[in-house]
Amino acid sequence: MLLCVSFPPFGWWNLAFPAFGVFAWVLTRETTTVAGGFGYGFLFGAAFYLPLLPWVGGFVGAVPWIGLSLVEALYPGLFGALAVVVRRLPGWPLWFAGLWAALEWLKSTVPFGGFPWGVVAYSQTDGPLLSIAHLGGAPLLSFAVVLTGFSAAALTFEVARRWRREAAGVGPSAVVVPGLCISAVLLATALTWPHIRQSGVGAGEDRTITVAVVQGNVPRLGLDFNAQRRAVLDNHVRETLRLAEDVRAGRAPQPLLVIWPENSSDIDPLANPDANAQISSTAAAINAPILVGGVVAAPGYSRDNPVSTNSVIVWNPRTGPADRHDKQIVQPFGEYLPWRSFFRHFSPYADRAGYFLPGDGSGVVRAADVPVGITTCWEVIFDRASRESVRNGAQLLAVPSNNATFTEAMSEQQLAFAKLRAVEHDRYTIVAGTTGISAVIAPDGRERVRTGFFEAAYLDTQVRLKTQLTPATRWGPLIEALLLAVGLGSLGAAVLHNGHFARRRRAATKDRGAT
Repeated sequence: MLLCVSFPPFGWWNLAFPAFGVFAWVLTRETTTVAGGFGYGFLFGAAFYLPLLPWVGGFVGAVPWIGLSLVEALYPGLFGALAVVVRRLPGWPLWFAGLWAALEWLKSTVPFGGFPWGVVAYSQTDGPLLSIAHLGGAPLLSFAVVLTGFSAAALTFEVARRWRREAAGVGPSAVVVPGLCISAVLLATALTWPHIRQSGVGAGEDRTITVAVVQGNVPRLGLDFNAQRRAVLDNHVRETLRLAEDVRAGRAPQPLLVIWPENSSDIDPLANPDANAQISSTAAAINAPILVGGVVAAPGYSRDNPVSTNSVIVWNPRTGPADRHDKQIVQPFGEYLPWRSFFRHFSPYADRAGYFLPGDGSGVVRAADVPVGITTCWEVIFDRASRESVRNGAQLLAVPSNNATFTEAMSEQQLAFAKLRAVEHDRYTIVAGTTGISAVIAPDGRERVRTGFFEAAYLDTQVRLKTQLTPATRWGPLIEALLLAVGLGSLGAAVLHNGHFARRRRAATKDRGAT
């Protein structure tokens, strides 16, 4: 529960540290077996995910919410079992943190592409350790948080033992390693924050442009928002025309480009003449390209097989549709249904899952000659999506989203993902949502401006185009691999340290001698 309330919408980031301290206490007790470690870990995961993810069942019932939460709880359960195996190693907080990093990688990978929601790093977007994401992204930040929590617990345990005069024979690693770990985390934070802060306040000679975000809103929340497709498009057109009127009246600056959210035109604008004409006239009115979130029929589309792509289309004011990003990481059980014939038995809403196909490409579109990295909604959770965009030349990140089927709490959690990406890649990040929360986020993770939830509004503000690559952008996968090596290496070391192989080998030698 402490870990859960460290996440948005609660945002009590500092409670993540005692959460792992208490977790360590039950895992390091001599009476805790491997099976007991799994049990404690599973309970830890269930108590974390169930209150974190209720928005999953908001419109589809409790079964998907509870099922997903309990499946995700298996990963902390596996961590608990493995932690019991390695707890006798000197400097166990470091090995615990490595195992946690390995389990976060696993949960972000399998099954069906993984579910990174609940990665510990996303609880720290308002905390002082956020700058560590600049060095190694979400994996390194998660590692730093759990390492600090485990190390603080180790020091506390040692103080308690000395207080009870039970510390005889305890090696210096009981205090030295945890102390060094905490010092290393604090040092990394102190070294990275000045640069992050300087970038966030706009220091430097990076080019400045004006970007507008339009949040048109939907008629009502729920799974039937798609039935109001024309109303959603009309809302975004209306709000953009209001922006154009304010620009002409001098109440707002002229934007270089305008960003609409995901699904702002669920009517295929490439196939429907009315939608095409409406968007074209709106782009002409604002005199800037619009990044339109559209649903586009894919090759092979038919009534019985309505395959589509979830696309962001650059709509130029004079030439119409140009560059395009097709969402590459599509959401299972939402945008498509894996094992459709099997999972449709669990919920009457299962067949409402879409038939979206993943796209390919560089993750970058050019609008008004600006390379914009696109991570559409679900994609922003995955480390590789924004990293590939920036490595392919993106100078600005955009996160077009549609949370009309979810709640404000979910939107707050998703906003945290965008904050981390801004710091990780040193890029201004624009979040555009149909219902909110839309925001402009500076490279230090601060919100420059934001909308409310479930309202029609626009944001029109200046941002800087950044070109330098951060250590996380350059070497993120390598850093994550090193953290995995720490976790997996601890298992091998634990086997040797605990002496299982040695005892078996001695026993086998004695048996051969007796024979």
